[in-house]
Amino acid sequence: MKTPMRPKSPQELERQLHLEFKDPKILQKAFIHRSYLNEHKDFKGDSNERLEFLGDSVLSLIVSQFLYGRLPKSTEGDLTQTRASLVRTETLATLAKNLSLGKYLYLSKGEEESQGRDSQTILANTFEALVGAIFLDRGLEEAQKFIEKIILANWQTLANEAASDNKSMLQEILQRKYHLSPTYKLLKTWGPDHNRSFEVGVYMKEERLGSGTGKNKQSAAQSAAANAIGRLKKP
Repeated sequence: MKTPMRPKSPQELERQLHLEFKDPKILQKAFIHRSYLNEHKDFKGDSNERLEFLGDSVLSLIVSQFLYGRLPKSTEGDLTQTRASLVRTETLATLAKNLSLGKYLYLSKGEEESQGRDSQTILANTFEALVGAIFLDRGLEEAQKFIEKIILANWQTLANEAASDNKSMLQEILQRKYHLSPTYKLLKTWGPDHNRSFEVGVYMKEERLGSGTGKNKQSAAQSAAANAIGRLKKP
């Protein structure tokens, strides 16, 4: 049986981020996965889920404020879609990997054996918990500096990478919220053979979530998924 990895000290992350926590216990809590508590009944602390909840809201606020100022001509739907691309699970998991956050996690033996340190969901949730910890310990200004450095400094590249895979993003949203997968239907085509255009609709069961057009079926489907994501993300 593989020996469980000993988590790295959060102090190493403080040095990496050039950020000193007033209460080191808050930073440590950001890396306590709920599975760890199930196997360590004597552990007195909580999991990182409450920090994750807080960090999700802080992240959304700061990214929303940034996009509102940076994209003055964008519609609500466009802003919502861009924000979704920056805070989606895949993006946050990649950023967490870049920071080696998986090495700081406290996991159960089961999660260790199932490669929990590389799980996109766990890593994305941990990133949000870290944002929550920074906000709670150091305030909104420091949380904003962290998000600006890690996400917003490279926001266009991150958004473009996400935009090329809107179908995966929509799949994740529908699976998480409704435990259903989307289906795509070709609605119409037009134009000469050398310059055809396609319109594709995306559905959840019989409900049409969105539609999009493109020069081929694949690009039209990606556009339809993006349209659906924008609509689903609205309050």
